[in-house]
Amino acid sequence: MFTLGKTQTLRLVRINDSGALLADPSDPVVTLLLPGKQIPEGAVVGSMLSVFVYRDSEDRLIATTRKPAMELGEMAMLPVVSVTEIGAFLDWGLEKDLFLPYKEQKMKLRPGMKILAMLYIDKSNRLCATMNIYDHLSAESPYERNDKVSGTVYLVRDEIGAFVAVDGRYFGMIPNQELYQKLKIGDTVEARVIKVRPDGKLNLSTRKKAYAQMDEDARKVLEVIQSYDGFLPFTDKASPEQIKAEVQMSKNEFKRAVGRLLKQEKIEITEEGIRLAPTRRGGSRHRG
Repeated sequence: MFTLGKTQTLRLVRINDSGALLADPSDPVVTLLLPGKQIPEGAVVGSMLSVFVYRDSEDRLIATTRKPAMELGEMAMLPVVSVTEIGAFLDWGLEKDLFLPYKEQKMKLRPGMKILAMLYIDKSNRLCATMNIYDHLSAESPYERNDKVSGTVYLVRDEIGAFVAVDGRYFGMIPNQELYQKLKIGDTVEARVIKVRPDGKLNLSTRKKAYAQMDEDARKVLEVIQSYDGFLPFTDKASPEQIKAEVQMSKNEFKRAVGRLLKQEKIEITEEGIRLAPTRRGGSRHRG
């Protein structure tokens, strides 16, 4: 049995003028062609070959030893090769470019652009690309609160947050209040599940639990103070917006980090701001 859109291991059962005929060891009667130029050096009848199964220009199942940029259900950033009235064609590393139907596009495309796309099988049993990642994700993930996950950013909405395809399969989102870094479509993120919503979708954070994050936050605050020549012109009483803009963390996280630095006697707090403690200032200037 051949699996369209997947890499699988098949046995070489015969070689002819067209190439090698491959078969699943469990069903040696049905064969699949591997073009002659794709046959690995040294391969003989009986060899087991790892190949990717897709369709050629005549819509026939065919094998290749080349590795595509993505397999069924996976995502990748792909360059646009050409654009037609019915869709676009993407370079995914195989002899035949990948078709992106017009209805599966999210923006106006032009050759040379790189876009994030997912590989799926259409109603005609053909491999196609889609930019509508959301439509192909599942809410039935195996993850629970505080599990670590990884995924790809497929949409960023400033007013909501960053949408992530966890494992390329499951719905995930980093809400705005947990988003303390600039993310863009196609970025890979490592995150922690902070909530499994009633509908099964995952709320994520790229930050660790508070107790584990505190030392890292304290180091970051110290670096920001040093970048201000040893004097930060605001305290933990500043607005959440100012704190997030300056140090990329929430007000509570900033307060915890400042508290840690105070306990370590690395800073002093004045009415005007936060300064490095004398033993750490050395000869640095401060603003204020």
